[in-house]
Amino acid sequence: MKPRILVVGSSNTDMIIRLERIPRPGETVLGGEFLTAAGGKGANQAVAAARAGAAVTFVARVGRDDLGDRALAGLRRDRIGVNRVVRDPAAPSGVALIFVGRDGANSIAVAAGANGRLTAGDVERAESAFASASVLLLQLEIPLVAVEAAVALAARAGVRVILNPAPAQRLPRKLLRQVDILTPNETEAEGLTGIRVHDDASAGRAVKALRQQGVGVVILTLGARGACVATGDTSTIVRGFKVKPVDTVAAGDVFNGALAVALAEGQLLPDAVRFAYAAAAISVTRPGAQPSAPTRAEINRFLRRFQ
Repeated sequence: MKPRILVVGSSNTDMIIRLERIPRPGETVLGGEFLTAAGGKGANQAVAAARAGAAVTFVARVGRDDLGDRALAGLRRDRIGVNRVVRDPAAPSGVALIFVGRDGANSIAVAAGANGRLTAGDVERAESAFASASVLLLQLEIPLVAVEAAVALAARAGVRVILNPAPAQRLPRKLLRQVDILTPNETEAEGLTGIRVHDDASAGRAVKALRQQGVGVVILTLGARGACVATGDTSTIVRGFKVKPVDTVAAGDVFNGALAVALAEGQLLPDAVRFAYAAAAISVTRPGAQPSAPTRAEINRFLRRFQ
């Protein structure tokens, strides 16, 4: 049977301009290519988990508008359960405006819309979905009260919690103590600890500091270099994969969705991180957020190349 993953988070429509380079403040760069794609960190992670082999339920808010209709239709095509998604009568669906440079780097601005109105009550009304889940996957593009409500329900149901602390913000220590696995990138780790992560040694110091705040396991992603993983007083580096990036949008989301699946299936932590990195490596070779998420067959083929 497929593992059951519950994702509580955001849904956006990404409006993307691909350019030779990302504009500096006050600068206009011509010659871009425009496209739209389904996005939002929560929805991206839900799609990544579904394509990696999980049965996924999504809890979110979208507007009663065309963008909301399209977002839900796309999630349904990936067989994601959306009956817990609230249609907001007052706020529009979320939108992200994204610049992507030729080197794959990106700059993103987000108008939260209905995402910013997801309430603790919305989450609590989905309580029955927690009972059947193996893993709860969360991010921070929704109000913190909704995240805290989800973590509390997961604790009562005995569900493992993975929190991707993105976009970066300070988090209460009480919340961190209830997180089983925290998955910051270098910028997010610095925001949570004050430690600038620039090499393996500083990554080790950052994950140790996060462990001391009460987090069970810390997986600090280091881009193509891999991840620094801490489960106790020591940390190890799990190396990533070198690929030629086209678009790094949603690479972290794909990593988290695939990680949730691997852990729900019972894979050992180093193997689960490697599986997640394979999924993320594939995603950066493709444009767009949700369109870039690979299938399970693609991930397995990729891993076989590196055995």
